[in-house]
Amino acid sequence: MRIAIVVLAATLGTAWAQDIKMPPAFDKLAAKAEESVDVTLDSGMLQLGGKFLSDKDADEAKAKKLIGGLKGIYVRSFEFAKEGEYSAADVDALRSQLQPPVWSRVVGVTSKKGGEITEVYFKTSNGAQIGGLVVIDAEPKELTVVSISGAISPEDLADLGGQFGIPKVELPKSKGKEAK
Repeated sequence: MRIAIVVLAATLGTAWAQDIKMPPAFDKLAAKAEESVDVTLDSGMLQLGGKFLSDKDADEAKAKKLIGGLKGIYVRSFEFAKEGEYSAADVDALRSQLQPPVWSRVVGVTSKKGGEITEVYFKTSNGAQIGGLVVIDAEPKELTVVSISGAISPEDLADLGGQFGIPKVELPKSKGKEAK
């Protein structure tokens, strides 16, 4: 029984520590793409950027607090001249890392007419925090992946929307609060 608990704890510890790695195929996609974007903000870069933010400005102080809990923000985007420059297998190599119980797909949108697929995955965490976020947006001639690693609340995620290539997220207004 003790051995089973130790094995389970080791397995869960590894799962909780799991961070998403961009598949090696993405490097080959960059070579095929007409336009390629690669944003890599690891914890060191985020902390360095936070030093330039003022505690006196409310928006900057909020951003500084937000990035303090993040391990990284990564964006990979490829725009191709024609359809078929990347395959479903390229995207599946990323999806294979986004498995339950650590990851949950919370949004899945498929357009048969336009051939677009958009998916949002959350990494589970304790309390009211999200442990990570991955957005996959696959269009016939464009592929974009956004990965945020680290603890973030839904409210902070909404504040981060529209920056670093992260989609804008609108949260429902809570009762008693007036719309701005």
